[in-house]
This record gives sequence, C-alpha cells and structure tokens, in this order.
Amino acid sequence: KSGVLVVGVDSLMTQMSRCCKPAPPDDIVGFVTRGRGVSIHRRNCHTFQQLATRDPERVIQTEWGKRSDAVYPVDIQVEAIDRQGLLRDISEVLSREKINVTGVKTLSSKGVARMQFTAEVAEATQLQRAISLIEEVQGVLHAKRK
Repeated sequence: KSGVLVVGVDSLMTQMSRCCKPAPPDDIVGFVTRGRGVSIHRRNCHTFQQLATRDPERVIQTEWGKRSDAVYPVDIQVEAIDRQGLLRDISEVLSREKINVTGVKTLSSKGVARMQFTAEVAEATQLQRAISLIEEVQGVLHAKRK
C-alpha cells in the first residue's frame, strides 16, 4: 500500500509510475489506467502530460498521505572521472544515509563513468542530502535525480 491519497475516493488501488518515480514532496497527479487502478506521476512528467492531453477525463487529483514507513524508488544519475573504488565510495555514501539501493547501471567510456542508481527513499530531503554528499566524492562531476 502506497502513501498516496486519491482526492475524494477511499481505498483505490494506486501504483507509482516507473517513468518518473515520484516521491514526497513531489507535486503528484493520478491517471486512471485500464485494469491497474491509478498510476501516480510527477505533475511535470513528460509521459503523464502526453497521457493527459490524449485522455484528460482520466486525470485524477492525488496527494501524499501520512504513511511514515513508505519508501519510493528513485533514480540517481552520476557522472564522474572513472577511477578504482568509485562505485564503492558512492555506495558507502548511500549506505551511511540508510538508503537501500535496488539497482545499479554503470558505463565507463574514455575515462568518464556514467552511473544510475535506483534507490528507495522516504522523502525528497533524504534524496537531496544523498545527492549533495555524492557530489563531494572524489572525481564526481555531477549527480542528480533522473
């Protein structure tokens, strides 16, 4: 069960969209799917905007609930000067911040490492702190939420 409330409706099945991976306090909106309940998107999500233009009657207002134990998957993109121990150092930052990593993709080309971490966060402030700390890791050029 997610920490999302559909305005005006009780106990409606919701799922977090994989395209934009919303997390509190993102401004969110719902889109009524066919057979899978309401898909929750960030309001500025490109995919949602296309869906809403095509089927505006399926857009539904949503807001974050008060669940304190809910976590949300988000993607963090990192670009860095490639070096031995880089992945370990970034992973240690996430571990210290008590952020569970559920997936990692890395690609290194011409001395530059591009990494994408899928991580579970409880709120955006936790994510922002982790990104700031990742940017302090030796060799990291920039880090951001995807």
